[in-house]
Amino acid sequence: MRQFLSITKRELISYFATPVAYVFITIFLLLSGLFTFYLGNFFEIGQASLGSFFEWHPWLYLFLVPAITMRLWSEEKKSGTIELLTTLPVSTLNIVLGKFMAAWLFTLLALILTFPMWITVNYLGNPDNGVIMASYIGSLLMSGGYLSIGIFISSLTKNQVIAFIVSVTVCFLFTVSGLPIVLDFFTNWAGEAITDVIASFSFLANYSDISRGIIDLRTLIYFLSLIILFLYLNVITLDNSRN
Repeated sequence: MRQFLSITKRELISYFATPVAYVFITIFLLLSGLFTFYLGNFFEIGQASLGSFFEWHPWLYLFLVPAITMRLWSEEKKSGTIELLTTLPVSTLNIVLGKFMAAWLFTLLALILTFPMWITVNYLGNPDNGVIMASYIGSLLMSGGYLSIGIFISSLTKNQVIAFIVSVTVCFLFTVSGLPIVLDFFTNWAGEAITDVIASFSFLANYSDISRGIIDLRTLIYFLSLIILFLYLNVITLDNSRN
C-alpha cells in the first residue's frame, strides 16, 4: 500500500509540475460550459436539469483523456526512465495502479470544479439532485474506462502522438458500438446474439442508464471489469518488457 500511495502521489504532483494539468482543466471546463449552455440549449429547454451537461461527457473524454494518458508510459520510454522505474523494488502492479489512480484523481478534480453548474441549476429551479449525483458517479466510472484504455495503449509505444491517435480510435470504437447505425451493420451479417454482445460494450449505452439516475449493478460491473482488464494488460506488457 505504501508503494502504491507513493507512486500515486509522485504521478499526481507531476501533472501540476507542467502546464498539462492547467490546460486540461481549463479546456474541460470551457468546453463543458460551451456544450451545456449553447449546444445543449440549456436555457431553451427551460428545465432545471444537467442532462445537457452530462450527455457531452463521453465526447469530451474521447479526446481529452487520451491527451492525459499518452505521456504516462510513452514519455517514460522515450526518456529512458522506464528502465530505472522498473528496476526499483516496486511491483509492476503498484506502478500501474499508482499511475492510473493519479490520472483518475486528476479527472475527479476536473469534475469537482464543475460544481458551480450544480449550484446554478439548483438556484434556477428544483432539479433531481439524486439523478445529478448518479450522473457524476457514472461520468467518473466512464472516465476510468477511458483512462485504463489510454494508459494501456501508452505502454505499447514510445511515440506520444501514436499513443494519442490509437487511444482515441480504440475509445471511439467502445463509445459508438451501441449506436443504431453500428448495430444495424452487424445485424445484417453477424446475427442478433453477436450484435447484443457488441452493444453491451458501448460506453454510451452503459453511461446513459446512470445519467438517468439508474445505477444498475451490471453497469458498475461493466466499467470496473473494463478497468481491471486493461490495467491487467498493462501489467503484462510491462512485465514482458522487464524480461
